[in-house]
Amino acid sequence: MAPPQGQMRPGRQLAVLGLIFVVLYLLVFFAGGASGSLKDRLEPKLGLDLVGGTRLTLEATNTVDGRAPTAENLEEARQIIESRVNAFGVAEAEVVTEGNRNIVISLPGENRDITEVGSAAELRFRKLLKAADGSGAAAAPAPPATPAPSGSATPAPSGSAKPSGSASPSGTAGPKVTPSASGGQGGMAPAPSTSPSAPASPSAAAPSPSASGEPVPQSVEEQRKAVEQKVGAAAWAAASGLQAPADLTADPSLAEKLKPFAALDPREVAVLPAQMQFNVPQISCAQLDKRPPASISAPDQQVVACEDGAAKYLLDQAKVLGTDVDDANAVLDQTSQWVVSLDFSGAGQDKWTNLTREAFNNEGQACDATALGQDGKCRVAVVLDNEIVSSPEIQGVLTGNSQITGNFTQKDASTLAGQLRYGALPVTFEEQEQQNVTATLGASHLRAGLLAAGIGMALVIIYSFFYYRLLGSVIFLSLILSALLVFGALVVLGRQIGFTLTLAGIAGMIVSLGVAADSFVIYFERLKDEIREGRSPRSAVPRAWIRARRTIISANAITLMSAVVLYVVSVGAVKGFAFALGLATVLDLVVVFLFRHPIMTMFARTRAFLSPRVSGLGRALPARTADEAKPRNPRVKEA
Repeated sequence: MAPPQGQMRPGRQLAVLGLIFVVLYLLVFFAGGASGSLKDRLEPKLGLDLVGGTRLTLEATNTVDGRAPTAENLEEARQIIESRVNAFGVAEAEVVTEGNRNIVISLPGENRDITEVGSAAELRFRKLLKAADGSGAAAAPAPPATPAPSGSATPAPSGSAKPSGSASPSGTAGPKVTPSASGGQGGMAPAPSTSPSAPASPSAAAPSPSASGEPVPQSVEEQRKAVEQKVGAAAWAAASGLQAPADLTADPSLAEKLKPFAALDPREVAVLPAQMQFNVPQISCAQLDKRPPASISAPDQQVVACEDGAAKYLLDQAKVLGTDVDDANAVLDQTSQWVVSLDFSGAGQDKWTNLTREAFNNEGQACDATALGQDGKCRVAVVLDNEIVSSPEIQGVLTGNSQITGNFTQKDASTLAGQLRYGALPVTFEEQEQQNVTATLGASHLRAGLLAAGIGMALVIIYSFFYYRLLGSVIFLSLILSALLVFGALVVLGRQIGFTLTLAGIAGMIVSLGVAADSFVIYFERLKDEIREGRSPRSAVPRAWIRARRTIISANAITLMSAVVLYVVSVGAVKGFAFALGLATVLDLVVVFLFRHPIMTMFARTRAFLSPRVSGLGRALPARTADEAKPRNPRVKEA
């Protein structure tokens, strides 16, 4: 049985709702970093599709086998990327993780290329052991070369490939590493133009033990077997038997045997052993340069990399890493050229000194003649991710800090310095999508979204007044209160947790209007049923509420659970839709309990509520109210 009417005190529930409004809008105007004018305090945080800007989605992979990174590594990468973005001087940049693989970078109000911030920035210093032609020109047999007049058996470097200090060289001067003003002895000379056209002798090119017996992850081994099947047993056997870059002039049949390697894509090339990548001339720099991130990141293995797309190098194990660099800055040198100044840590400086000593003395004759510099000294490659930034010749033992010089612009030098300064990412990334939205288009989207929301609410209100009349005012006021609660929550959540309102979020709120309208229909139709069963309007209101309440809660709970599931399993705009739908549904329940039921109880006590024309209860009232109204107003019968 329903409690007696006298026990219902709607004023208390309305007071609680009023308190919620007061607290919420105190937070809107005075908490969470609220500042500026009244308009500024009332502005929610809008997404890029509403205000314009740049959005970049990066997908993370841990290694070449494509495994998902750990949550700790992904969060560390997010923090490093956020530091890099902030170093650009971009205001209100947002860097968030999505799912277990993605990082999304948003720059509201700005259109710019930010793909550089996702570079792993894994810096490695490696000695150049051997050099070969990486242009692919040596893949076809050629006529024997004319012997050099001196009769030397050692092939001389030829060609004109010049290393560059950036991905887009702007000049022709070769890069070099030199001691900085802080001290140091010796120096580094620019690397010679190197694009060997003849292979080294087999004796000089024998693989080192460290490279031949390297452990291979199981998943990489499986991929390697798949590549072996693709190229065929004959090609694989021929490539495995090479101890030096294949001399196609001496054995023209090798060109046909090794031809299948030219058809491999960069991912397939990345899983091949380093010696095979280097010795097979059909594997060109065009394939090597496009290998997935982290393909040559292992510091304890020999690797193959290219410089300027023409020279292919076999590189030694990395003796100095990016973590050994304590600080890096973009500065102008004495010749007004942009360079990156490196300050090594204590242990890093010792490693750097030892590496330059090895290279200067060519200890163990590790550096092949094809990889030596102009003065016959070993060269050290500065490798950033999969790219050789520079490969200078070591001209002395460096005991102090150094500089990376090359054809750097200010932007190139600042970007490289920022990547090295904030550290290498523990996770490698591949760009999935970059979206640029102009401010004009964003404003158009915002107007369209608000117009759609306004039309949806207007249609619901018009229909409610047409069908329910006086009760339509309850629907109208409820929607207004829900809208105010949602708006205030958006402002507060934007400041506290960084929630941004997008077009998808507006769509979620429009959908929530239908959920709210359903709860009105359930309640009011239940009220009509109670009156038809013979109860007075005043007694029908609490009984209708008790019976409709369970249905209303169930319907909203199902919507809320759907929104939660959608939020958990989705990413991007769909996640914003789910959050907005769930938020609007929860606040609608607040309005149902703290406003709709109390205000209906108050309406039930008014005389207008007893009129079928005014209340909107239609034919449910006349049979009941005509007899009750007859003693009080005889003129009703005449009417």
